Amino acid sequence: MPLSSTADLVRRAMGRGHAAAAFNVITLEHAEAIVDAAERIAVPAILQISENAVRYRGGRVLPIARAAAEVARAAAVDVSLHLDHVRDEDLLRQAADAGVSSVMYDAAGLPYAANVEATRRAADWAHERGLWIEAELGRIGGKDGEAPLDAHAPGARTDPDQAAAYVAATRVDALAVAVGSSHAMTTRTATLDHVLIAKLRDAVGVPLVLHGSSGVSDEELVRATAGGIVKINIGTALNVAFTSAVRAHLAGDGAVTDPRAYLSLGRAAMADTVTHFLRLLASPGD
Repeated sequence: MPLSSTADLVRRAMGRGHAAAAFNVITLEHAEAIVDAAERIAVPAILQISENAVRYRGGRVLPIARAAAEVARAAAVDVSLHLDHVRDEDLLRQAADAGVSSVMYDAAGLPYAANVEATRRAADWAHERGLWIEAELGRIGGKDGEAPLDAHAPGARTDPDQAAAYVAATRVDALAVAVGSSHAMTTRTATLDHVLIAKLRDAVGVPLVLHGSSGVSDEELVRATAGGIVKINIGTALNVAFTSAVRAHLAGDGAVTDPRAYLSLGRAAMADTVTHFLRLLASPGD
C-alpha cells in the first residue's frame, strides 16, 4: 500500500487520545521488525531514520531510506517514513528525494535566537515541499554520547511561554520537548515532569513529541500520553533487544558463521519489543 504521512498518523492518534509511536531504523532488520509488529496487531507505525544512522551509512541517506520505504509500502498497515534529528542542511535538502513525509530539524543546541532563525528557514523550506516538520526546544540530552542533563540544569526543561513563542515564530508542525527523558538510556528509570507536560500542552498549539522514550516506564508513558504527548520516539529499546538476542546466540554457538542465524533472532526480538510499545500507546490505560 502507499506510504502514509506522518502528519496523518499523528492526527489520527491525537484524535483518539493515543500516541503515534516512531521507531528508529538503523538496519533493514529494524524496518522489517517494526513493520512485522505493526502488522501483527494492526496498529500504524512511523519508521524514522536519524542523521546518526545516515552517518553510519557513510552519509548516504537514499539506500536505507528507500529500503525502509519499500518495506513500508509492502505493509498491510499504515506506515510512514520520517527523517529524525537532522542538523546538516544538505541532509535536510535530501529529505524530499528520500521519500519521507516528515523531518525533525534539530537546532536545539543553538542559542534561542539562532534556533528560531534556523528552524524557521527549515520550516519554510519543508512546507514549500509538503513536508511536515518537527523541531526541538530545550535539551533532552544523551545524544552522541552526551551525559543526561540534571533536572535543574539550565535549558534542561522546555519553558511553556518560550515554547508558545517559538512555535509561533518558526511555524513548525510539532515540538519535541524536554520534560525529563534522555536519549540512549538502557534502564527505564526516567521520571517525567507531568505538570510541565500539561502546561506545554495548554501553551503550544501543535502536537508534543517525547524523545528518549526507551528510558521511560510503561506507566510514565501512559500518563504522558494522557497528559498531552502525541508522538513518542523509541530507539534504544530496539537495540537492547536486538543485541541481547544476538549476544545470547553467539555465546551459545561459537561455530556459527551465517549471520542469518542470529540476525533473524535479533529481528524477532525487536518485533516483540515494538509490539509491546504499539499495544501500550495505541490503547493507553486500557
